[in-house]
Amino acid sequence: MAIQTCPKCGARNRVNEVVALANKPICGKCGASLDANTGGKPEVVSDATFTQDVIADSSSQPVLVDAWAEWCGPCRMIAPLLDQLAAESNGRYKIAKLNVDENPRTSAQFNIRSIPTLLIFKNGKLVDSIIGVQPKQAIAARLAAQI
Repeated sequence: MAIQTCPKCGARNRVNEVVALANKPICGKCGASLDANTGGKPEVVSDATFTQDVIADSSSQPVLVDAWAEWCGPCRMIAPLLDQLAAESNGRYKIAKLNVDENPRTSAQFNIRSIPTLLIFKNGKLVDSIIGVQPKQAIAARLAAQI
């Protein structure tokens, strides 16, 4: 049996790995799919999925969105820090990545002019933004303030 933290409510669930291969496990407390738990990796969002994956999800937990581009050196520098934060989240918050080159509508909607830009959403609203490379502790502190 493995313990999986629900990405929606943070409840810890015992999951039988053998049974989970055949049936998708769900949270015993809120009923959310435990497959939505990305295994400690940031979730990729797009113009098409942004409203559902970020705005709607931020009502139950804060969501940090990394606005990045493949050609951006500082974006590549900050990526491992965000991977670490995602792995340490334990369902308390969610980390998502938005490629600004592939998703111009959302980039324009939030006035992203410089990358990397980190946007923090809570209760469906943008509550904080961080522009440029910051240390992991600074990002974690700004995110923790929203939990």
